[in-house]
Amino acid sequence: MTTNTHTLSGSILRWLGVIALPFFLMLLFLWAGGWLTPYRLTQVAMLDALQKGSGMHPGFRRNHAKGVCITGWFEGNGNASSLSMATVLQKGRVPVVGRFALAGGLPYQADAPEKVRSMALRLMPSDRQEWRMGINDIPVFPVGTPQEFNDLQLASRPDLTTGKPDPARMQVFRTSHPWLQTAMAQIGRRPVSSGFADDTYRSLDSFLFVAEDGTKTAVRWAMVPVQPVMPEIGHANDHDYLFHKVIEDIHTHPLQWRLMVTLAGSGDAIDNPSKGWPQDDRQINAGTLTLTGIGSEENGPCTGITFDPLVLPEGIMPSGDPILQARSAAYMRSFYLRSGERPTAPAVSPEMTVPSANARDKKS
Repeated sequence: MTTNTHTLSGSILRWLGVIALPFFLMLLFLWAGGWLTPYRLTQVAMLDALQKGSGMHPGFRRNHAKGVCITGWFEGNGNASSLSMATVLQKGRVPVVGRFALAGGLPYQADAPEKVRSMALRLMPSDRQEWRMGINDIPVFPVGTPQEFNDLQLASRPDLTTGKPDPARMQVFRTSHPWLQTAMAQIGRRPVSSGFADDTYRSLDSFLFVAEDGTKTAVRWAMVPVQPVMPEIGHANDHDYLFHKVIEDIHTHPLQWRLMVTLAGSGDAIDNPSKGWPQDDRQINAGTLTLTGIGSEENGPCTGITFDPLVLPEGIMPSGDPILQARSAAYMRSFYLRSGERPTAPAVSPEMTVPSANARDKKS
């Protein structure tokens, strides 16, 4: 009898083991989708908020939809190697694929001075310890949490009649989020350069550099242009003037930026990207980015890449900033959705990005 009981007990345990893993995976799937926690902000809810403001544009990224591919290399100088063991920060050159883009989910939007510009990069060392980043030309992120980001997207969605955000709705958002007024004012006052080529792009989120001995240093970084910064003049008659200009710039000569790493000072907000850091914080020039190629996203080198800011090499870690996790989840969701779609036409047409033979001869 005892033997039979043990046999029966063992059979039940084995049966439970067989069904436990699928059941656990199902629960994980339901939790991630928000089914078990309907009031929790999920990646689906965040993308839904973006889509309400931009509409459906199959095949395009849900944010930073209008863009072009860029290629070149990054050359580390070793100045930051004592703070991080990341290969890309040692002395040496690694290839780069990336994008220039405008913020927002409208792939055919008109270029304008106030549009937020972005640079996305994938640095690919030979040891496969790659580093991806999505950096923007604003001084701080407008919000400090994923919920605030979701609220902002809903408040700023365009009115169906005017095509612009409803001022009353935005005023309600500002009134209910008074602590974000400083960040939004900083963004509104930012100096605007003439185009993508002479703009500064910032990480906004904080990260941790990890040294060989395990020491962690909180940092932010920026790509600061080597070429002279010229004031924005606007081109009201050119729908795509920012992209026309960067195409011309990059075919005229290589474009370069210095990777400037800022070390957190005492009292700096590490986990809140809506809080700026003082300009007198210590900075390190960690290397130079050089861009030499540009092309349409239609079958371009950046088309199938998601520039997830949490794809980090050994030697760089995320901070506790909640926006980082939300960005990563939204990027992956966006990639999943567009991977099964095909855009009707590239946001920036191929003929814009490939100069004629005569044009190349004149510039060579």
